Amino acid sequence: MAIKKFAPLLLLVAAPAAQAHEVWIERDGNGPARIYLGEPAEVLPEGGDPEFGNLKAPKLLPASSAAMTRKAGYLEVAVPAGDVRAHDDAVFTPWGAEGKKEGVAYYARAGRSEARAVMPLEIAPVAAGGTRFLLSRDGKPVADAAVTVITPDKWSKSIKTDAQGTFALPVREKGRYILTASQKDEGGAETSLGKVAVLHRIATTTFTID
Repeated sequence: MAIKKFAPLLLLVAAPAAQAHEVWIERDGNGPARIYLGEPAEVLPEGGDPEFGNLKAPKLLPASSAAMTRKAGYLEVAVPAGDVRAHDDAVFTPWGAEGKKEGVAYYARAGRSEARAVMPLEIAPVAAGGTRFLLSRDGKPVADAAVTVITPDKWSKSIKTDAQGTFALPVREKGRYILTASQKDEGGAETSLGKVAVLHRIATTTFTID
């Protein structure tokens, strides 16, 4: 009986946790990639975000057999030179009543050397190394969508994409920038954890400005 009573409460907790958290990748030069789960606009707690244990096996694009090592707050993996991409729809178990379940899929990218998008939801530079970006869904521009810019000092600003799905980055300082955007699919979707009625897709792109 106790488990049945607590189950709805656990589902209510899972929903805000999944939607408040994001997966993002950081990389220094051509070193290993660090894959995080947390709230990028906040200072990462010592030892990592409390939900970090839910990040188990994000899938790299292109696929890689490189082993991921669990560190204090992130997963570390060796990757080739260039931009890094990973996706994961198994971080949080779907929540909600049967037939109305919701889930979340994360799409993370580090780098802006390629002016193209390959994931279902992605923020890519319009030109390699540039400061104007395009938000695309399945290869098509997403107009009038909110994108959050997080600067190296954790200052954040919400920007809307234009009619072509693009926006200009407000450059404030040198360091690592994080861009985030989300889309809500209400037509049903298949995930690695089963079918959901609503899928929240969350994309991040990180890069450094020297």
